Amino acid sequence: MRILLTGAEGFTGQVFAKRAIAAGHVIDALQSDLTHREALHQEVLALAPEAVVHLAAISFVGHFSEAAFYAVNVVGTTNLLDALVRLPVRPDRVLLVSSANVYGNTARSPINEDQPPAPVNHYGMSKLAMEFMARTYNDQLNLVVTRPFNYTGPGQDSHFLIPKLAAHFATRAPSIELGNLDVEREFNDVQMVCDAYLLLLAHGEPGETYNICSGRPYALRRIIETFARMTSHDLRIEINSAFVRANEVHRLCGDPQKLQALFSGQRVALYEPSLEETLRRVLLARQD
Repeated sequence: MRILLTGAEGFTGQVFAKRAIAAGHVIDALQSDLTHREALHQEVLALAPEAVVHLAAISFVGHFSEAAFYAVNVVGTTNLLDALVRLPVRPDRVLLVSSANVYGNTARSPINEDQPPAPVNHYGMSKLAMEFMARTYNDQLNLVVTRPFNYTGPGQDSHFLIPKLAAHFATRAPSIELGNLDVEREFNDVQMVCDAYLLLLAHGEPGETYNICSGRPYALRRIIETFARMTSHDLRIEINSAFVRANEVHRLCGDPQKLQALFSGQRVALYEPSLEETLRRVLLARQD
């Protein structure tokens, strides 16, 4: 299958491209800026993709520009979908990557897809706006929306938590500044997430939304203890109040039953690496 991939140069995009090619697909990496409407339309027309995986987004919650979240994540996605509906032959499937951040803070855990969204930051709000906007194309495109929960892996930028911790442990730094140590997150593996995307391209139901998650959250303290055990290094933790966000989502854990039921019905399996396997891969990448 010929797949148009946006965000191909990003952390997830690079992993997805490798795994898609290994599975026998052809990847066409989008070169145009999503906000440059005409150039984008011309490139999409020339590529004529059979499927689309839309990863490109501003995804760092602490990004300096609030307006950029909406310009790229909402307007840019609108430009892409508009280009796709103009194709003489439209793609068989379009996978849009949203985020578990759309759920915000909720007492319900694990969170399934029926949970009413309540974003608490501009990143989550822009992703929810993208989802609602995309619904206007449901009668023209076979859209599948995904809401990945927290994940990591080698190659992720060091301003994200796990690579930052891995770098400090790998270099045996004496201390590190962190924010809230009491948050709980899933720390899934990017390879699992990308494999789920590939399976959803083949088996996802158009118009449906799927959590990409394991349902296993871990406290940040557990991550620190695991790295310490792997490296035999005692890293001093210093709390920096500037890193503590007032709108922090305290516990984010997904319910994978909908995704699991789909894959079980199609008799396909999704491999989920263990927490230690994922953290070890990130640590080894930082030690190289």
